Amino acid sequence: MRTDLFDFDLPPESIALRPVEPRESARLLVVRPGDGLDDYTVRDLPDLLRAGDQLVVNDTKVIAAQLAGRRVGGATEPRIDVTLIKRVDGSRWQALVRPARKLAEGDVVRFGNEGRVCLLGNLDATVEAKGEAGEITLSFAFHGPVLDQAIADLGAPPLPPYIASRRAPDEKDVGDYQTMFAKHEGAVAAPTAGLHFTPALEAALQARGIGVQRLTLHVGAGTFLPVKTDDTADHKMHAEWGTISAETACTLNEARAKGGRIVAVGSTAMRLLESAADENGTIQPFTGETAIFITPGYRFRAVDVMMTNFHLPRSTLFMLVSAFSGLETMQAAYAHAIEKGYRFYSYGDACLLFADTGHAA
Repeated sequence: MRTDLFDFDLPPESIALRPVEPRESARLLVVRPGDGLDDYTVRDLPDLLRAGDQLVVNDTKVIAAQLAGRRVGGATEPRIDVTLIKRVDGSRWQALVRPARKLAEGDVVRFGNEGRVCLLGNLDATVEAKGEAGEITLSFAFHGPVLDQAIADLGAPPLPPYIASRRAPDEKDVGDYQTMFAKHEGAVAAPTAGLHFTPALEAALQARGIGVQRLTLHVGAGTFLPVKTDDTADHKMHAEWGTISAETACTLNEARAKGGRIVAVGSTAMRLLESAADENGTIQPFTGETAIFITPGYRFRAVDVMMTNFHLPRSTLFMLVSAFSGLETMQAAYAHAIEKGYRFYSYGDACLLFADTGHAA
């Protein structure tokens, strides 16, 4: 499909720079294809679902993936900004860097200040390789938990560019850019639909007989990127690692067999559930990488309802929601959201999407 079909104009003032408080007070646009649009808040979610439904949330934990350093060992020591995007092994990460032209294979980038990290006072990484798409592979001097702690000490929350370009990250973002479900470290971007949940909201859901199940998908920085090809068929997705336990898969399959619906909280939960489902819609235990790219025409097998934030123009995420609820429906929903002053993107409001039966199973 043509990428420009998924474009739209968004006023800059629609982009949320901070989340609302309390989190469940965010607005919630309910989208039922063929049956109009309704305005609610996230705290209404228990009343919009029914007993037996199962919400599926992503319990990945965002790491402090934004690092500032300098190239050392040469005549000059230019500043190098690094965003970690994917762990390779215990001591190596793939990363995006600025300015990439200042680095060559074999260069050393030093992060940190004297006395802050371990006994060495700094964290060094060697440029092991440079990729064609601008990413590099960094081999760090530390390994395993020691490296993880060093990154946590030196790094900052990896706020999306549309926020970071308008204000600097601060200590408040450390908590704001993390869901209440965060448990397993490895994401470099938050699964933002989960940011709306609080213990009170989870308790209200459970009191209504709605389950909250967990999976893990370590979100990569590719979630921020618009599709730059003219045709969606030419776009290559970044692979992300995820896991669904046998227990979670069994719970979801049993609930669906009894008439309950699977409600994916966010595009990351949606993508992993669809990656793990067989042709009959049975969710299998899953551990590994997925690079699934969902565009209109895809037949959904596992997910019946989706809760998600409002996404970037031309993004794979807007393509996904258009596949789920229909492109014309989502274009109308986004126009309504802009007109009514909904807040967009990571810290913004949410929508509850029901499937377009002409596009979804």
